[in-house]
Amino acid sequence: MTSESPSSRMEIRFGIEGDSPKLPGSIVCVGTFDGVHLGHQAVIRQCVKAAREAGLPAVLVTFDRHPAATLAPDRVPYSIGTLALNIERIAGLGIDLAVLLPFTRAFSQWSATEFFEEVLVDSLNSRTVVIGTDFGFGRGREGNATFLQERIDTHVVEPVSSNGERISSSRIRRLLAGGAVAEAATLLGRPFEYVGVAVKGAGMGARLGFPTANLAPLDRQALPPDGVYAGTCLTPKGESRAAISIGSRPTVGGTEPATEAFLLDYPGGDLYGAVLRLRFDARLRDQCKFSSLEELIEQMRADVERITSGEF
Repeated sequence: MTSESPSSRMEIRFGIEGDSPKLPGSIVCVGTFDGVHLGHQAVIRQCVKAAREAGLPAVLVTFDRHPAATLAPDRVPYSIGTLALNIERIAGLGIDLAVLLPFTRAFSQWSATEFFEEVLVDSLNSRTVVIGTDFGFGRGREGNATFLQERIDTHVVEPVSSNGERISSSRIRRLLAGGAVAEAATLLGRPFEYVGVAVKGAGMGARLGFPTANLAPLDRQALPPDGVYAGTCLTPKGESRAAISIGSRPTVGGTEPATEAFLLDYPGGDLYGAVLRLRFDARLRDQCKFSSLEELIEQMRADVERITSGEF
């Protein structure tokens, strides 16, 4: 199955089977690439640079799910980006072809040699492989940089660091779990995004004078902890500044967790069923239980004023 990204016309293939024409050669990078953070971007940019110099397609190989979803489903991490968001970011970096491999139980049992021969050689006709220092592949992660260097031209891209610590998806997840959305954005190279579908809520926000879009999540995404955040919401009608609330809304008797956004610049209209993207800029405060609705409304006005002024 193939498709194209409208922004860069990147081709996407699901799996390596099918009647796609054999490549004349390729420069390939391989990895999970969850979140497409600055470390991932360094690997992808090196792949694209080498491909342009060689006059060959730049190919990225990744998986349709996190490997842990198959190998250890009780320990699978929350995703930093949905698969669609990750592919969008990859397309914007100049990759010509993205190959999504279904990470099934059977695939997880492939040896490093099988992966090398079936994917990199037979399917993609690789001339050069670009990887990060911690990349492992094949059953038990038996394949590594040394394995590849013995068989093919291999570029190993050194880790990208921030404040003396390597940038990684697990580090970004820890920052998000602590509400440090601004620090996570530094490592991602852009604000963290959360994607959901607008659904009907209880309507309490509208009754308080702050109508909100309530989001049901897409995929098993990482989410900052309960609190109020400054950010942006991307809607079918464009972009709007947003006050984002995460939590159970204890002041109004809420018990179930909710993610909702008050859109400061939204021109109006029904959003139900629309896919919305929340971009987090800064954490404003913790979720609180106020003594009255009047006190809650006063605080909400103060939150909106901070976002409007940009003082956060």
